[in-house]
Amino acid sequence: MPLRASDLGAASLVQVVCTPLAPARKRRAAWLEGAHIDPALTPASLQENPMSHAAPTNLPGAASAAPPVPSPGDRRVLGLLSWLEVSHWRAAAALLLLSLALFLPGFSSLQPMDRDEPRFAQATKQMLETGDHVAIRFQGEARNKKPAGIYWLQVGAVKIGEALGVPEARTTIALYRAPSLLGAIAAVLLTYWALLAFGGRRLAITGAALFAATILLGVEARLAKTDAVLTTCCVVLMGGLARAWMPSRRDVWRDGDAAAALPLGVRLAFWGALAASILVKGPVGLMIVGLPAIALSIWLRSARWLLALRPLTGVLLVVLLTAPWFIAIAIETRGAFFAEAVGKDMLGKVGGGQEKHWGPPGAYFIAFFGTAWPLAPFAAITAQTLWRERRNDAVAFALAWIIPAWLIFEAVPTKLPHYVLPLYPAVALLVARALCNGSLAPSLRWGARPAMLLLPLIPVAALFLLPAAGWALDGAIAWIAVPGLLVAAAIAVTGWLAYCAGHIWRSALLAIFASVVFVATVLGVTQPHLAGLRVSPRLAEAMRTAAASAGCPEVKALTAGYREPSLVFLTRTDLVMADGAAAADWIRQGPCRVAFVTAQEEPAFRQRLAGDPRQPALSTRIRGFNLNGGKRLDIGVWMSAR
Repeated sequence: MPLRASDLGAASLVQVVCTPLAPARKRRAAWLEGAHIDPALTPASLQENPMSHAAPTNLPGAASAAPPVPSPGDRRVLGLLSWLEVSHWRAAAALLLLSLALFLPGFSSLQPMDRDEPRFAQATKQMLETGDHVAIRFQGEARNKKPAGIYWLQVGAVKIGEALGVPEARTTIALYRAPSLLGAIAAVLLTYWALLAFGGRRLAITGAALFAATILLGVEARLAKTDAVLTTCCVVLMGGLARAWMPSRRDVWRDGDAAAALPLGVRLAFWGALAASILVKGPVGLMIVGLPAIALSIWLRSARWLLALRPLTGVLLVVLLTAPWFIAIAIETRGAFFAEAVGKDMLGKVGGGQEKHWGPPGAYFIAFFGTAWPLAPFAAITAQTLWRERRNDAVAFALAWIIPAWLIFEAVPTKLPHYVLPLYPAVALLVARALCNGSLAPSLRWGARPAMLLLPLIPVAALFLLPAAGWALDGAIAWIAVPGLLVAAAIAVTGWLAYCAGHIWRSALLAIFASVVFVATVLGVTQPHLAGLRVSPRLAEAMRTAAASAGCPEVKALTAGYREPSLVFLTRTDLVMADGAAAADWIRQGPCRVAFVTAQEEPAFRQRLAGDPRQPALSTRIRGFNLNGGKRLDIGVWMSAR
């Protein structure tokens, strides 16, 4: 008995994992690569071209192109994709390996990046120290900004590290980054799952791989913050919404068939992801999925298609999952959490540039061409025809995913690059669709060849800037970066030439390879050698060395003039922050005390100590550069007299 349209296109996460055990033909009939029609009625040409069925009859004016004829230069790439399409296991394994190649270089060697990352990590460390998993604190100050979800994940990662015997686990930043790494990998794999709703495995693999290669996702995979995990939640939400949006389900709900709810696994994933996103970053996930749902409902002049998600039971599940912590934090802080999280943090971002992160409207659009590299040049070329194709099912969904939220982010004065990361999978969907239907060819797009010059521009620019950065920071050219950047630039230039010759698939594959080499060179090879940026780790090491030299099993610490959160995380929760004069008074109070005093605070420090017979000893000096302040640093490490 052939599968009905209403039975297809809503594959659950469990099905994605389990189907490889079925015979290949049966899997193809069951999945139909995300198709919306009866397999018995599917011509072979539609099964070969994953985008040829993407335009629904529901949206008048939608049209579908004939299957493209690949260029000779693209046939090997398409052969590789055909091999990956054989099973979901094979596709997922390839995406996993690609993600590891993109996310692991520099993962553990990158110092805690001030200021947000060490604030998250330090608050988690204090949860471990106090055993209080409800309240969030940085030193003695309540950190009432985000819910506790990401801190719980980091607590779990550190406890696993301690159980495995990781030395100094509580100051090992890589353990705190583990949830972000796993979240970024999951975001890539779930992008593959989400995109299956609109095309075959070829479309899904291509979109997920391009998303994985973006610079911004790789950065967030290496930072112990909320954004990689939030993006994972958002991809699950949009994957569930996409399956409700499929024409077969929309038609059934329009006809009043209430039996067409999405499978239980998809609904649980959707509402569970919404609850997780709220516990990780408040209402952001709700905004990311809510705005497209509203926009698409306005487009259809009906919201009945959303009933496939069973919203009443779903909302109840979200409340049951999120309410306990919100009740607990309300009791713990006597309502202060909500006053600060909403009144100061969220509304503060809306009202002005919070913490000097102001940016004008359009800032995200400009930054996109760097943060979304190497996806960005393909996206710029794809954008030319999107308005004309807006009635296409996949295009309409992707535009609803991107445009409303992007406009809000542009309007809010506070600008941080990672805010728009949950929208990048939609951009990857549009680019993958254009690749699959052949419309990305340079002969079909005005100005495509010059636009694709952005592909080699980033590694070529880095080839000059990164060695110069080594000279500026440490007084020595970072020659170690040159070989890798030459290779990355050569691959990117080859990708541009391939695109100019009409080999669009080869160009996309080379762009991904260029990203792998570029990231490995910058973060895996060069970054550990830029000692000038590693101020806090060097100070923490100097403190341990001074303590060992003085025979102190444990020391107290103070910093004067240098107040980055990374120093708190890497040294002590009770790190004292003061000026030079106060540092002098403090260090005289007993043995086994270490003071970090900047050159600006040192005159007052020395003046207060003048005439004191028990002078502290200068253990060493640490020189470097503070990225946040944009200033050079010269910090003396002083050890109290015994």
